[in-house]
Amino acid sequence: MQLQVKGKNLQVTDALFEHAERKLGKLSRILPPWDDATRVELELSVENTKSHGQDQVAEVTVRTKGPVLRVRERGKDMYNAIDQASHKLERQAARYRDRRKRRRGGRPPAPPASEQVVPAPVDQGPVIVKSKRFPMEPMSAEDAALQLDLLNHDFYVFRNDDDDTINVIYRRRDGNYGLISPDS
Repeated sequence: MQLQVKGKNLQVTDALFEHAERKLGKLSRILPPWDDATRVELELSVENTKSHGQDQVAEVTVRTKGPVLRVRERGKDMYNAIDQASHKLERQAARYRDRRKRRRGGRPPAPPASEQVVPAPVDQGPVIVKSKRFPMEPMSAEDAALQLDLLNHDFYVFRNDDDDTINVIYRRRDGNYGLISPDS
């Protein structure tokens, strides 16, 4: 597991780096052994808020061979924010590992999407402010639901491996999932 720690308007001390390394190192025991090429990116920053004054923010992105795990936590001190983020990531990684074990085989989920920001034109109607392009590896609806949960998004677009069509899986208000597929 490779750990990269960045400070945004903040100096990353050796003590902070060692604390993050110790806390996030636990992920290597939870993640499946085939994810040995896991990259962990930790961005530490300080944000000024009206209600709380200054908040210390720890934002962690874990890039595995399968899904991307993301967590953003804030606290009164940076060590606390790192601890909270580490606990959340451990739960996400355990859920990912358990679902992979239950599924038994199949293709790994698609790699993370690359993002591209598009500048907004002035004084027009609805504006596209962000555009994403990503490779669509064929996957089952169950794999897409796993990706949806791990990314903590409301919907996920994927190529269905049954009929090779583009589908959308989304989270319903009742907590279940919905699947949108084209009419052939």
